[in-house]
Amino acid sequence: MEAAASLPLPASRFLSPPHPPPTPAAAAAPCCSRRNISCARAAPRAVEVSRPPPRPSPRRSAVAEVKAAPDPVAALTRFEDVLQTQDCNIILRHYGETRRWDELSKVFGWMQEHDMLNVASYSSYFKYLGLSRNPARALQVYGDIQEHSERVHVSVCNSVLGCLVKNGRFDSSFKLYDEMIREGLSPDLFTYSTLLSGCMKLKQGYTKAMELVNELNSRGLQMDSVIYGTLLAICASHNCCEKAEEYFQKLKDEGHNPNLFHYSSMLNAYAENANYEKADLLMKDLRSSGLTPNKVILTTLLKVYSKGGLFEKARELLTELEASGFAQDEMPYCILIDGLVKGGKIWEAMMLFNEIKDKGVKSDGYAFSIMISALHQGGYRQESKQLAKEFQAKNATYDLVMLNTSLRAYCSTNDMESVMIMLKKMDESNISPDAITFNTLIRYFCKAKVYHLAYKTIQDMHTKGHQLNEELCSEIMMQLGEAGFPSEAFSVYNMLRYGKRTVCKSLHEKVLCILVPAGLLKDAYIVVKFTEKTLIEQDNAELISPRSLENFARSFMVSGNINLINDVMKALNRSGWRISQDIFGKAIQRYVQKPDKKQLLFCLLEWMTGQGYSVDSSSRNLLLRNSQLFGQKQLIAEILSKQLGASRITGQRHQNS
Repeated sequence: MEAAASLPLPASRFLSPPHPPPTPAAAAAPCCSRRNISCARAAPRAVEVSRPPPRPSPRRSAVAEVKAAPDPVAALTRFEDVLQTQDCNIILRHYGETRRWDELSKVFGWMQEHDMLNVASYSSYFKYLGLSRNPARALQVYGDIQEHSERVHVSVCNSVLGCLVKNGRFDSSFKLYDEMIREGLSPDLFTYSTLLSGCMKLKQGYTKAMELVNELNSRGLQMDSVIYGTLLAICASHNCCEKAEEYFQKLKDEGHNPNLFHYSSMLNAYAENANYEKADLLMKDLRSSGLTPNKVILTTLLKVYSKGGLFEKARELLTELEASGFAQDEMPYCILIDGLVKGGKIWEAMMLFNEIKDKGVKSDGYAFSIMISALHQGGYRQESKQLAKEFQAKNATYDLVMLNTSLRAYCSTNDMESVMIMLKKMDESNISPDAITFNTLIRYFCKAKVYHLAYKTIQDMHTKGHQLNEELCSEIMMQLGEAGFPSEAFSVYNMLRYGKRTVCKSLHEKVLCILVPAGLLKDAYIVVKFTEKTLIEQDNAELISPRSLENFARSFMVSGNINLINDVMKALNRSGWRISQDIFGKAIQRYVQKPDKKQLLFCLLEWMTGQGYSVDSSSRNLLLRNSQLFGQKQLIAEILSKQLGASRITGQRHQNS
């Protein structure tokens, strides 16, 4: 190495010959020549630096200043004569990308006022409204677009439809799409891809998706791999496995290479029916195509095995997931735990659950939720409650599923204190209860005989727009009546009656049997009037038994509002119930006691004659004996005579028939 280093370097135009080492004196002397050379070399650089940099254009400077301004509207106004629409679009996108939604809306409003909007402006704004969860504003702005070419521009339409779909406004998106088509929109593949993605969560999404596919084909558009992927996902979510297979094959036939998303959707389709044989064949196809299964693929395959009861294969696959680093969260374990529970292997599921706790696997509470529910449904109520307590001690945050699960565990063991803690936690976490929450609480409060809480919960459920469980609420209504809360029982009846569904026929009689003994006769009359109307709509089906109607009528004639007696009589008659002379007799007794109501008495007697009714001898004698109180003795006698004649004719008709 030393010999090589000592060899003389060959002459080269890239390498200068080495200089002899300087003497100490020379080294100490100032090197004027070198300094001069250095200065000479630096001179051109100094000239370059002294040149002023190119000045940015006024528009670019204005855009930068508006972006940096604390008040973008004031800055826009200041540069109004400089900025053009495309510059404003850059500013609009800046606030959208930085998620400054308030400034975004202000900038768009300014652009709107100054007529500086184009297709790109609307497209960008709708995109960011989707990200900021403001679909209502998107609909409003789209509705205000006056320029027809902008309203039907495919980019604008795609953007507003995407905003609606992203925010779950599926019905609104399809309704708006139909309106766009009528106005002249020419949809492209992105339009259909957007709408199809909304079909995945629609109840009738598969049917709607097929309509869109037919429309797409009729327009001469060719489906791409993205649309095929969406269709596969729709088929999987609607349990249309054969159709999914058909589209998967068509995807291949048209020269597209399936990707992991396509394979994942197909596995989901097989998971619905636990078709593990086809799932295994699909995995062979995936590997032969050169793709490597990712976490989603392997987790979906785990779901297929778990649903199919292949727990040994599922265990092996779970081990593979662990080895690949794909089991760092609880989801793969939860899939197998859920499968074991549904397969009746609750204690094997419990062992796996304890295993993931020991391993310290990251949990969001899903595994706890599965096991608490499984123990509760299996009759292990105390164990279920204990597990709920364990989760409560270790976790500060809950979601609605975990809250409902814990509530069931506490309610089933009559742990009122823990129930109240859960309700407080729900309020603190700003979690809105669903129908499951309400029904769980209603059942528990009723079972615990805390009727005022049961009633308040029903009220809250109704106010929040949830459909009441008729069977449960009917039971609560009866228990409220028995416990001495007839007004609350009637309120529950009204909540059911004004619901969207037709209530059970027996409900009307049940509430009538609560109201009449409690003396709430005006409310009872409302029930009778409602059933009278319903009778006409339901082809005179019997809603209240004659016995219950008679009990109501008898009570009302004795102590009901005297001003409503005639109305009650007419309602009873319209209901198809033949009023007895005894009921009329009680009404007449009330009127005799109140001579100032003589006009109501005369109206009743006249109406009876027209309907073929007549008073019995006891009531006739009572009227004649007290006719001087009414000052119309002759009139009363004439009416009674007419009644007697009419009743004889009616009686003869009955005999002849």
